[in-house]
Amino acid sequence: MKELDKTAGQPAKARTGRPRTFDEDVALDRAMEVFWEKGYEGSSLPDLTAAMGMNRPSLYAVFGNKEALFRRALERYQATRMEYCESALDAPTAREVVERLLRGSADAQTRPDSPHGCLGTSGALACGDEARPLRDELVARRSAREERLRCRLVRAKEEGDLPADADPAQLAGFVITMLQGIAVQAAGGAARSQLYRTIDLVMASWPGR
Repeated sequence: MKELDKTAGQPAKARTGRPRTFDEDVALDRAMEVFWEKGYEGSSLPDLTAAMGMNRPSLYAVFGNKEALFRRALERYQATRMEYCESALDAPTAREVVERLLRGSADAQTRPDSPHGCLGTSGALACGDEARPLRDELVARRSAREERLRCRLVRAKEEGDLPADADPAQLAGFVITMLQGIAVQAAGGAARSQLYRTIDLVMASWPGR
């Protein structure tokens, strides 16, 4: 006797699973680009499923709802597009730390093979009340980056790499503000060379060696 087809008679929607050639990282990369270009609230489920090559039931089965997908895309973005942050914090001087952060940001956000600007910034700017948890998380992530930078600058001051009257907290806040500005300018079409000129001005006024 032939083996019974256990899916026979079921609605097509119930039989739907992952595409045969499904690659989770590729799907996340495509979702990331949609969120990057359109922001969280501007990205519709049809936009996401079309870009990812999945139907809605498959997306929910693999990634959960839209909010969960955005969180996964944000993790993917940080792992693949913000790796320069870790190496920058390991630079031997505060000046090098800051310059690597700023130039790394300008490079990452003006790549010709991806949307310009920052996924975290574009996602946070257009979040309404329904997406408040996401906005709060993005703000918390930014605050955590600022705190890590502040700690690095505290160490620089203790090592004599920054002047005795330097305020690590104010300097860290200033750098984070500049990074936000780079993201907004890049999303608005600013060229990498233009961002570099702004960074040159910042570094010309940086305290210490």
